[in-house]
Amino acid sequence: MTEDNNLYDVVIVGGGPAGLTAGLYLGRARYRTLVLERGDYGGQVTITSDVVNYPGVMDVDGSKLTETMRRQAQNFGVEFMSAEATGLEVGGDIKTIHTTRGDVRAFGVLIATGASPRKIGFAGEEEYAGRGVAYCATCDGEFFTGREVIVIGGGFAAAEESVFLTKYASKVTLLVREPDFTCDAGVAAEAKENPNIEIHYSTELKGVSAGPGGLVEATILDRATGQTRVWKPADGGTFGVFVFAGYIPQTDLVKGLVELGDQGYVVTHGYLETSVPGIYAAGDLRVKNLRQVVTATADGAIAATELERYASDMSQKTGLVPPRPSETPYERSEQEAADQAARSGTSPAPVAQSQEASTVKTSGFFGPDIRKQLDVVFNRMSNPLILRLELDKTPLSAELKAFIGELSDLSDGRISVEEAPQAEEDGEGRAIFQADGDLPDARPNVRICRVGEDGKAQPTGLAFHGVPSGHEFNSFVLALYNAAGPGQQVDDDTSDRIDALDEQVDIMLLVSLTCTMCPTTVLSAQRIASQNRNVRAEAYDLSHFPQIKDRYQVMSVPCIVIDRGGKRTVEFGKKSVPEMLDLIEG
Repeated sequence: MTEDNNLYDVVIVGGGPAGLTAGLYLGRARYRTLVLERGDYGGQVTITSDVVNYPGVMDVDGSKLTETMRRQAQNFGVEFMSAEATGLEVGGDIKTIHTTRGDVRAFGVLIATGASPRKIGFAGEEEYAGRGVAYCATCDGEFFTGREVIVIGGGFAAAEESVFLTKYASKVTLLVREPDFTCDAGVAAEAKENPNIEIHYSTELKGVSAGPGGLVEATILDRATGQTRVWKPADGGTFGVFVFAGYIPQTDLVKGLVELGDQGYVVTHGYLETSVPGIYAAGDLRVKNLRQVVTATADGAIAATELERYASDMSQKTGLVPPRPSETPYERSEQEAADQAARSGTSPAPVAQSQEASTVKTSGFFGPDIRKQLDVVFNRMSNPLILRLELDKTPLSAELKAFIGELSDLSDGRISVEEAPQAEEDGEGRAIFQADGDLPDARPNVRICRVGEDGKAQPTGLAFHGVPSGHEFNSFVLALYNAAGPGQQVDDDTSDRIDALDEQVDIMLLVSLTCTMCPTTVLSAQRIASQNRNVRAEAYDLSHFPQIKDRYQVMSVPCIVIDRGGKRTVEFGKKSVPEMLDLIEG
């Protein structure tokens, strides 16, 4: 048998619950495994604020649940790559997966790319997407505080998210196309019994129209009578529409390679194998009758177990062996617990990692797990940075100053902090808001600067207005890494496209800290700005800057405002680096 350092047992395409569970099982069984994910890890469940039907967990935020899954897989030695799979070569015993960061080889491949929200095609849906029409309650619900909203759909998502939206909306009108809900009766009951939700069955939305401040009326069809009527909110103001009408399977990668069903989902057999040997599928993209987190994780476990057998068979057949995980964090923690038990004469603790973590002092903003992750990033930084704070006298400025100060203290001298002169303030200590120019001067903010030869701060064009916490913390830390170098890799074509931007580009990124899609968009824009000095990419937490929200009538995040050569483009939604370049170049 010959060890092949450039070979994996299994490559998993997709980092949602199915892919992460498969990685966990494969890694624990000591198979070399790579998870490819083009965006944020976690999949669709990350936009759910309350997961209450996952066995063994009473109530958890979807993004926290999947972050735990990712850490579990990582502890067992699973490798992760932020890249998009662009093609597959499936003939022969070894498969080749083409990605935006080069080719990888493996015995087996698991497709776990999931599904994306389905648009239903009512009049105004495309036109007002991001300006009243939304697809993520967690991301955009807060923009409709005190307003009425219409929810479209009759499945799990529509029922659950309708209840969630009552936290913000004054009233929820739920339009169900069928005579009743199509989901579990218990889930539907919560919506049916909520006094702030009005449900109309056999009803569909035909179109919406807008006034100066947003959507003002909707045309609704009664499918039973065939009659249409005009609906307006009771207060005569504006409203929002949230669409939860199912999902479209993300199967572009395997179209023409494996068998697909009538609706485009992957057809799998008894142990989740597809029509091509060595190619398996798990999660929401395959044909099945229930798409939930628990079924995705079950799929991942089943597929992983079969892929163990398949990879072992191929290794025997080819005589090749990928380097297997060794000295994983899990093994080290288990050994440390065993050593400690041997010294003390007691039995090993059942959860060694928790014991170890409990001995680490928790800081004000950053707990022990976050501090360990920061150590990894800081140790990889090639150059020091200066974080320049632009503050006023508000409590938010005090929070930002403390947040960045603690981050600097943890960096072991790699990050220093300086404060800009105070701006002119109003009577309440707030900096006078300056909306002139392409990137508004909104305080408080933190600007990422490199250190010049004279030791002074040289702005990189990367900034965050507000406090970069919540879901934006990871994108901010990676912005530091990209600014300091070596930074996140991109493929040669993408790098050339970034270098070719030869005129000033200003990118304003309007985000919410509760939005799970925003970090990918912020990171993509700031990755471009970190490489090309003609580009500035500044993120704004809209909860603190209502002037910007009103100026651009933002009702959905992420909102991207690009100014290049006097041409302004406004776009919504999660964008990868190539997609962001498409917007800039277009």
